[in-house]
Amino acid sequence: MTTIAIPELALVALVGASGSGKSTFAAQHFGRFEVISSDFCRGLVSDDENDQAASKDAFDVLAYIAGKRLAAGRLTVIDATNVSKDARRQLVELAKAHDVLPVAVVLDVPVAVAVERNRERPDRDFGAHVVRRHHDQLRRSLKGLGREGFRKVHVLSGVDEIASVEVIRERLLNDRRDEHGPFDVIGDVHGCRVELEQLLDRLGYAMVRDDEGRAVDAKHPEGRRAVFVGDLVDRGPDTPGVLRLAMGMTAAGHALAVPGNHEHKLVRALDGARVQVSHGLETTLAQLEQEPAEFRTAVRDWCYGLVSHLVLDDGRLVVAHAGLKEAYHGRASGRVRSFALYGDTTGETDEFGLPVRYPWARDYRGRAMVLYGHTPTPDPEWVNNTMCLDTGCAFGGHLTALRYPEKKVVQVAAEQVWYAPSKPFPVAGGGTGAADDTRAGQARGDDDLDLTDVLGRRVVETAHHGRISIRGENAAGALEVMSRFAVHPRWLGYLPPTMAPVATSRRPDLLEHPDEAFGAYAEAGAGDVVCEEKHMGSRAVVLVCRDAATAARRFGARSGETGVVHTRTGRSFLDGPLTESLLARVRTDVGEAGLWDELGTDWLLLDAELLPWSLKAEALLREQYASVGAAARAALPAAVDVLERAAGRGLDVAALLGRTTARRANAEAFTAAYRRYCWDVDGLEGVQLAPFQLLAGEGSTWHDRGHRWHLDRIDRLVDADPTTFRTTRRLVVDTADPSSVAAGVRWWEDLTASGGEGMVVKPAAGLLRTRAGLVQPGLKVRGREYLRIIYGPDYTVPHHLERLRERNLGHKRSLALREYALGLESLERLARGEPLWRVHEPVFAVLALESEPVDPRL
Repeated sequence: MTTIAIPELALVALVGASGSGKSTFAAQHFGRFEVISSDFCRGLVSDDENDQAASKDAFDVLAYIAGKRLAAGRLTVIDATNVSKDARRQLVELAKAHDVLPVAVVLDVPVAVAVERNRERPDRDFGAHVVRRHHDQLRRSLKGLGREGFRKVHVLSGVDEIASVEVIRERLLNDRRDEHGPFDVIGDVHGCRVELEQLLDRLGYAMVRDDEGRAVDAKHPEGRRAVFVGDLVDRGPDTPGVLRLAMGMTAAGHALAVPGNHEHKLVRALDGARVQVSHGLETTLAQLEQEPAEFRTAVRDWCYGLVSHLVLDDGRLVVAHAGLKEAYHGRASGRVRSFALYGDTTGETDEFGLPVRYPWARDYRGRAMVLYGHTPTPDPEWVNNTMCLDTGCAFGGHLTALRYPEKKVVQVAAEQVWYAPSKPFPVAGGGTGAADDTRAGQARGDDDLDLTDVLGRRVVETAHHGRISIRGENAAGALEVMSRFAVHPRWLGYLPPTMAPVATSRRPDLLEHPDEAFGAYAEAGAGDVVCEEKHMGSRAVVLVCRDAATAARRFGARSGETGVVHTRTGRSFLDGPLTESLLARVRTDVGEAGLWDELGTDWLLLDAELLPWSLKAEALLREQYASVGAAARAALPAAVDVLERAAGRGLDVAALLGRTTARRANAEAFTAAYRRYCWDVDGLEGVQLAPFQLLAGEGSTWHDRGHRWHLDRIDRLVDADPTTFRTTRRLVVDTADPSSVAAGVRWWEDLTASGGEGMVVKPAAGLLRTRAGLVQPGLKVRGREYLRIIYGPDYTVPHHLERLRERNLGHKRSLALREYALGLESLERLARGEPLWRVHEPVFAVLALESEPVDPRL
């Protein structure tokens, strides 16, 4: 059996005469949508798969579809004869345009077989001479397919070999997504062996030496691995020593490496090519001359075998010597390799004779973190989720590593200036100006946001729910709200999601009941759930810093701000002085509860309810609820009085009197329901916070912790200051235990009977997934009387209840899940210290989704 390997991402051209079995071969070895047939495209444009006059239009369609697939990173197979050089040239160019590998699979069958197959097909009316011409073209092409640009050519000869072949998919060499680290990514070493050994020691690696005392490997006791960003050679005092160590670490599986432009040039020099021996290459060649010939051969082969870039940790990390824009991640072409080695050059040179490079990092918006080197900078800085780790060790700067995923910079200082740079190299933290000619104008201010980040239709990639689309019109509405009313984006690290209501109850007098919540989570395999009291307040997000210095350093605070208390739409709840007064209480109480130290953070984000509801919704209460209640209480008693007198005179008004009397009682119940949410406050007197979740701190989010863990710590805040904090009553229910479920129902009944709003039921373990995807993080089960505020005084009338049972919950549930995933994404980006625009992206998306046409009463 013959086995042929096809790259997972490639443009595969099937090459063979008509009748050689290409369509059969494609159907056997590739997916239905992976194959694009020229015959099918002819049918699309002319209703006749054999209409040769439609070939030009058909191939235009074929190229368009193939281009869309390749742009999306999908294997694409072209089922056409492809026996002419011109047809193959177009396919090679298409592959290059999308930076994928062009592969040719040749099906070479005897002419007689192809002629006979065509004769047996009623839709083939062309003669044998066409098949013979195809076969002649194929035979003349076989030896030149590699020169035409195909990176792989598989020739299958004869019917038996074609029938028995096995096609396997092989990953691209740069695809290391299954490597999850942790990693220590090390910047340009440039022959500085002593500094490299010092850095590895500081990173915790144990050095392995040979009999001559030379470092030949380094292993981390915790299984961490080094990743070298290239330019290990040239300029420094001991390039052979650096290579011996790096080669040993990669051979032992303790390190990965990508090539730099200096390795690329060294390979060419060792191969005898004519290269300009400068920029330290002369030093390397002289040093290698002192080494055995077999070592030089090993160096050449190792450098030659390095792959242009590496995609690691499920695509979250990309390492390339000069960086790499997102469109090139995981691709393979000469253009990608050139960018990875040299960056995006403009073709110009500066006054020092160095190439001018386009500032690609300034415009980077990719999901992956990109770590690179190549152009020395005095200080490693984050620019749009990218960092340059070349800090000029050979020039007297530092050798730098970044711990991943911790994002911690580790450095050692150079022992001396080993090589005089072509242009002055500044001292770290100051000096003569940036040595990196791409960084001038590249850095984006800490608070700078770009309008193009949010305008138009957007797609946000989330770790827990995939890609979430935002409509352009929704983004426009969110931009209006955000720019006019919201707090500064530096404080807006999270917007809470909307909460999905429980499925509609079929009980005759209720719209919502806990049974549906318990049943839904039991079906999802949740086991234990936590029932949490639903407070009579407004959803609030509290961001509090340990001190003003933390606020200034971490969030760019000004004028003494130490945090924010904002609504679900990002508006500040209180004026500046009152906000700071409340934050001062929270900050003190967090300290007294011991949470600063326990959580290892100097800032904390809380999800909470701010009470009373009237603090935020006073206008709504006065203008909508109070006016409805007042009008009903004024009109209905008078109507009842008139009807009672009419009945006393013998008129038949019993039915109308009954309905009006019930409406009067409903109006009284409506007024009593909303009045429970109102009480007087004076400054902060009467204001309370009821937190129910610790969202994030420096380097950590806690969505993977169970809700009891959160509530236990929040209880310590209540113990520290019961005036500021209100506890969240809760009950744990085992959804598999009928007695526990019954207890949960009784708890809800007691809660709502005493005037409570209701409860939220949550999986006790926190974030929950099934095969179908994310599970709702909570289901709200509201009480019968609270729903009177939402649906009106008379919603409990039977015909109104029946109408409301038909409410459509699907869109609301979808919205809740999408907003939940976006909230998790923003929290994780915030905790990791990602750039403001990255954190702002999912936050803005939550606000945009709030413009979705969903019944607000749900």
